[in-house]
Amino acid sequence: MKQTFKVKNVKCGGCAGTLKKELLKEFGEIEVNLETDPREITLDVDNDKIEALKLKLRSLGYPLVTDELSTLQSIGATAKSFVSCAIGKIEKS
Repeated sequence: MKQTFKVKNVKCGGCAGTLKKELLKEFGEIEVNLETDPREITLDVDNDKIEALKLKLRSLGYPLVTDELSTLQSIGATAKSFVSCAIGKIEKS
């Protein structure tokens, strides 16, 4: 079932590229909407895979807006997102 999720720390096409590449194998094609704030991703995902999606997004530095993170986890996610963004920009070039 197609579902849309609001994610934190997605800033640009580099971030979108990282998300698309890193989620492809496990979750298939995703759409990243850079026109909304917070940014949204849309993908075909079953409810039993949502927890795995949340964990993968957190590992990349792009947690869901609804995730409750401690201050340290939030800072860590922001730092990871900068790295993921840079990698996405390099790979896009």
